[in-house]
Amino acid sequence: MREAIRFLTPYLMRHQRTLWLGFGALLCKDLLGALLPLVIRRGIDTLQAGQGWRAVGEFAGLMIGLSLTKGFFQYWMRRLLVGVSRDLEFDLRNDIYAHLVTLSRDFFLKYPAGDVMARTTNDLNSVRMMAGPGMMYWTETMGTLVLAFAVMLSVDVPLTLAALAPAPVISLLVIFYGQRIHARFEQIQEVFSGISSRVQESISGMRVLRAYNQGDAELRAFGRMNDADLRRNLELVKTTGGFEPLLHAMIGVAFLIVLWVGGTRLLDGRISLGSFVMFQTYMGMLIWPMIAMGWVINLIQRGTASLGRIRELLNYPPAIAAPANSLRPEQLRGEIEFENVHGEYALAGVNLRISAGETVAIAGHTGCGKTTLAQMAPRLLDPASGAVRIDGADVRAYDPAWLRRSIAVVPQETFLFSMTLAENIALGVPDAPREEIERVAEIAGLGPDLAAMPQGLDTVIGERGITLSGGQRQRTAIARAILRAPSILILDDALSSVDTVTEERILRELTGVMRGRTTLLISHRVSTIRHADRIVVLREGKIAEEGTHAELVAAQGLYAALVRQQQLEEEIASI
Repeated sequence: MREAIRFLTPYLMRHQRTLWLGFGALLCKDLLGALLPLVIRRGIDTLQAGQGWRAVGEFAGLMIGLSLTKGFFQYWMRRLLVGVSRDLEFDLRNDIYAHLVTLSRDFFLKYPAGDVMARTTNDLNSVRMMAGPGMMYWTETMGTLVLAFAVMLSVDVPLTLAALAPAPVISLLVIFYGQRIHARFEQIQEVFSGISSRVQESISGMRVLRAYNQGDAELRAFGRMNDADLRRNLELVKTTGGFEPLLHAMIGVAFLIVLWVGGTRLLDGRISLGSFVMFQTYMGMLIWPMIAMGWVINLIQRGTASLGRIRELLNYPPAIAAPANSLRPEQLRGEIEFENVHGEYALAGVNLRISAGETVAIAGHTGCGKTTLAQMAPRLLDPASGAVRIDGADVRAYDPAWLRRSIAVVPQETFLFSMTLAENIALGVPDAPREEIERVAEIAGLGPDLAAMPQGLDTVIGERGITLSGGQRQRTAIARAILRAPSILILDDALSSVDTVTEERILRELTGVMRGRTTLLISHRVSTIRHADRIVVLREGKIAEEGTHAELVAAQGLYAALVRQQQLEEEIASI
């Protein structure tokens, strides 16, 4: 709990004025609540002394006034303190999202999307409930207990001590069950994260599940996870189900003690009838705080468990971060140099220099390190050893965000968002003129497709571009990259989903775009890379061959074998 308070304090202090006003309203509400039984005692004792209806009216009016004023402060207490918890949730969610966008792929390989979603929704709501209603009711409960017992002690010490007799048992119950509630809730959140991940993955892969007739198998797997979630929740229900009845029993015992001891002292004349009724009223007032104590403990245990999961996410260090004095030149020339670059799995000492404005193709069999090499230029990956330099400076010296604005990458797996085609193309260039979006769409070969779409560029393409074919998605990604007018353009197998006729048309249009711009072409298709200024062939993470298309074919090496293999495949396909 102490760690949770330390972590949340900076967020709460952003709204300290509202926080103090809320606690001020809470204190006023508790003070007025503590005054009501005193007014009742005074009224009963006054009536016993022989006062008439006028006194009854005065005390009734006073109680109504106190109740209305208490209600006023209670309203502002809830509005201000619960409002602060919403502000805290807003700030914390922004910080979580801001941290997520700095993390590299190693984080997303370790934490599935469903788990991240669970932490940013379910866990965050539990933290809000702890920091808002939990904190508010804890303070209100403690304030009511302190004020009530202070007044009770000032009136009759023996009777107050008798009323406090069950307190040690209640404290032990809170400690015992609180620890178990915390452990149970952590287990529930872990299972819930697994369910969220499974649902997200199943929805994304629904086409595959249907194609392989795996609907029933997936339903059974989901059912097992759902059963595990149900069991964990039932365990929590059993725990809280034992806690609350025992708490109520202790409250009942406290009432019986007050009734017995107080009644005896009243009959002996040691306290007045008004004081006896006042004690009973205070005990009635304490019913809710005692019950609320169990609910608050539940909220706090849930909140601390969830906060631990959120802090784990926020404490995850970004693998790629901006250096203290990062470089942000006006423009990149586009010279790239790989010096003895080793990758974690694929590369084994690559040395390659690419001049500014040169078009270099990288070829090779699957798994030879083509994509890994390309991802190091925009610093999506860092080399395990060696250095990658752009314009003579190590890429690690640049501000990563600035560097990526100067480099456009069309990846193997295109990701489109559920918005219009124009908005997907203009991703990263939100103020792009409509005419420019139309121009790059034509260059990418989307012209004929736009005519068939109901709203053209304004067509909403659905989640992940589900309404588009694979080739249309790739061409949209190419248009997106061209629109950024980058200093360096990287096409990572960007034409693998289009036919050879469309490929030829797109490459012809791209010739003007690539002229004077450093371009890396990664492809397994010879037709895509044959016109590059230079072709680099990788084998087992090393450069095996290097030269123009004609030079490499004449060398009769690995590239020539690739050419012959593809020619044979084309001949077989044409039969």
